[in-house]
Amino acid sequence: MRLDPAIVGPLLCGGITVFNPFVQMNIRPTARVGVIGIGGLGHMALAFANRWGCEVTAFTSSASKHEEAKRLGAHRVVNSRDASALEAEAGRHDMILNTANADLDWGVYVNALSPRGVLHMVGVPPGPVATPVFPLLMGQRSIAGSPVGSPSTVAAMLDFVARHDIRPVTESFKMADVNDAMERLRSNKARYRIVLEA
Repeated sequence: MRLDPAIVGPLLCGGITVFNPFVQMNIRPTARVGVIGIGGLGHMALAFANRWGCEVTAFTSSASKHEEAKRLGAHRVVNSRDASALEAEAGRHDMILNTANADLDWGVYVNALSPRGVLHMVGVPPGPVATPVFPLLMGQRSIAGSPVGSPSTVAAMLDFVARHDIRPVTESFKMADVNDAMERLRSNKARYRIVLEA
């Protein structure tokens, strides 16, 4: 199946960034996967996790994104500003994929992991990732991270995308309108990747 070049561009950056953890962490189709942040990376992570066969939970601080997260592939949505809702996730997730570039209460997310679960970082918080160690020890949980994938993983991702008809959400701008595109990025209004047309 031939892929549209307009969707391949975002996949070769953000797409492979969130696809690679599923391969590296040997995530099974029966896994429960959480995704923190519904943006440029997170929206693709939801689609990949859903098509992988996982039960998918979106963690978002934006109430306006709840229905959108479900359209993108989440089966469940948790308000990440609701402490009681986060506590109710304890022991549930085999992997939580952080796509947000924000400092969060990482201990809460570690507690949301099942035994041997992993909190996997692809977003880059500005501060240190601080969490109590005892829940890591007792549950044999871990914190990991990964960059973009290898060429073979990129090839596998593109095959997966074609097979499951996954498309990143993009906005297109003519090259002559690049300044408008950059302003949309700066104002954090882009949904969710911008593609420039030659």
